[in-house]
Amino acid sequence: MFTTAKFWDRNGLMVSDGLWDRIAVLISGLCLAHCVATIAFVALLSSAGGMFLNPLFHEIGLGIAIALGFFALGRGVLDHGYIMPVAIGSLGLGMMMGAITLGHESGHDGREVLYTMLGVGLLALAHDLNYRATH
Repeated sequence: MFTTAKFWDRNGLMVSDGLWDRIAVLISGLCLAHCVATIAFVALLSSAGGMFLNPLFHEIGLGIAIALGFFALGRGVLDHGYIMPVAIGSLGLGMMMGAITLGHESGHDGREVLYTMLGVGLLALAHDLNYRATH
């Protein structure tokens, strides 16, 4: 049986083992909400939509998703030994990376948003599986 490591913060309080997975699932949900809200916002106020469609915003978000995925899912494999969360998370991150290359203005009929949302969903599923395997 695998044991999980206990982590302590600066004040000596134990940080729960699934903290990073819960944070990553929260951020995945915020990403999904951002995608849906951006579509609705652009539909209502297309003149202000350019601010939220800035590629730099999405590239930074993808970088954060990759870092959190690497840290939380990688730590999970070391804790519980199951590779499936990493495999599903990698597929989700790959879909998100592929979607970011399509761009907003390239006339792909919304495929970028679809692939991004599918990738975010897979990544959230991976973090959920990782959390369940740890606990």
